[in-house]
Amino acid sequence: MNHSEIRKLEAFFQKKFKLPTIEVRQRPKKDSAELFIGDEFIGVLYRDEDEGEVSYNFTMAILDIDLE
Repeated sequence: MNHSEIRKLEAFFQKKFKLPTIEVRQRPKKDSAELFIGDEFIGVLYRDEDEGEVSYNFTMAILDIDLE
């Protein structure tokens, strides 16, 4: 993912969740990025390109201890 894509994704998440503290950070040497709220890691964003169409997949793990 390039810098422009990361900024667009960050703006999308901030607007969608009405949360300006969401930050998307590039992962070193990977074609993916990480999503943070403040200093807390939330999940990973992956870029997928198929037949010229680009999509992004967001993966978030939720631990059972976090539900208590």
